[in-house]
Amino acid sequence: MRHFPAFLDLAGRTALLLGEGEAIERKAQPLARAGAALRRATRFDPALLDGVALAIGADAAEDELRALSAAAQARGIPVNIVDRAELCSFIMPAIVDRDPITVAISTGGAAPTLARMVRQKIEAALPPRLGALAALAGRFQARLRAALPDVAARRRFLDGVLAGRPAELALAGRAAEAEAAFAQALEGAPAAPVGTVFLVGAGPGAADLLTLRALRLLGEADVIVHDRLVSGAVLDMARRDAARIFVGKERANHCLPQAEINALLVRLAREGRRVVRLKGGDPFVFGRGGEEAQALAEAGIPHEVVPGVTAALACAAETGIPLTHREVARSVTFATGHTRDGRLDLDFAALARPGQTLAVYMGVATIGALRDGLVAAGRDPATPAAIVENGGTGEARRLDGTLGSLGLVAKGVRAGVPALVLVGEVVGRRPPTAPAEAGLAPRPASAGRQEPVLAGQGSGRA
Repeated sequence: MRHFPAFLDLAGRTALLLGEGEAIERKAQPLARAGAALRRATRFDPALLDGVALAIGADAAEDELRALSAAAQARGIPVNIVDRAELCSFIMPAIVDRDPITVAISTGGAAPTLARMVRQKIEAALPPRLGALAALAGRFQARLRAALPDVAARRRFLDGVLAGRPAELALAGRAAEAEAAFAQALEGAPAAPVGTVFLVGAGPGAADLLTLRALRLLGEADVIVHDRLVSGAVLDMARRDAARIFVGKERANHCLPQAEINALLVRLAREGRRVVRLKGGDPFVFGRGGEEAQALAEAGIPHEVVPGVTAALACAAETGIPLTHREVARSVTFATGHTRDGRLDLDFAALARPGQTLAVYMGVATIGALRDGLVAAGRDPATPAAIVENGGTGEARRLDGTLGSLGLVAKGVRAGVPALVLVGEVVGRRPPTAPAEAGLAPRPASAGRQEPVLAGQGSGRA
């Protein structure tokens, strides 16, 4: 972000407009609506900048525009020369006006037309009377602070009323009824907030694979307790002032043991916090969400589970591997490659049955034991298999081979990168419409070969 967004109070202050024509008139209109006194000129004189809060130039001689830019910047006065980014110290955004709500959109001067297109979409999405709703909340500001001195309690109350009946009435133009509904809600509001924990699936990493409910809760959270596999793009969707607590775990390296994570969630909720426990994938698929839900229930803490896109679904979708296919796979089984008491404790006889797809989470470190157990239980070593790195992030990489060659395939997996193992005939059944632009090439016909095939690496979604 090169340009820091800010809103200037121009009421009663002077804005200089240098030039004449349509462009300068377009800039004059929002400045006048903001209450600025307009000082106009067609030729530049340094004295014109005396007492000026900002200056704009357009449709004037080149030397006049350059002189304005240099003089204004020398005096620390914000200046904008229309369509001349190199002469500007600030950018004029496209504006959506729902007074007192103002939305400003900027492309940093790179594509003003695109900013206007974005503004049109936002204009269509925001109710015309949205400003009336903001004004309603503003009229209750002092009473709200007196009734609910706790910041979290005030935020929780506003989250409710601004999406509830008072908001409906305000947006419908029924101002008196909206004010009465707001006052009634405030009378019954608890002085202290009730803590709640949401066990939320963050999905595989791409922010646009979050569920709508997860996105809403991230915007309402007081605290976000997150894992290592939660991407920065997902965390960027959260409220900016929400506290963030990292509790990520890796194999044999837990920065906070599970029992302490459980205790942390209980403590935060008892402090009245609205807590989002954010987990990569889905909370109830090898995410230990069940243990956390049990601990919260035993402590009497209100909680809710919000599902997410789990890694097997994301890896399969991004690499074009159907998890089920009526000709070769009628079921799919999720398993974990984590060991128990030093051994891979899996029902290999069940996992080796034909007609199913096996998706193994966290299985690269124990890939040899997985391969040997399945082969010993009767699974054909020539069964197609693949390891998918970073599935569902837009940066997936698929390494193809067979069950028998999985040990060799695993040597190509990059350290520290999340990966999922897929075993089954479906691995060789990529649909013919699978996208090719990400570089994920179709699996070669020699599926029985023991050498791994690096199917490709792409920066785009497969």
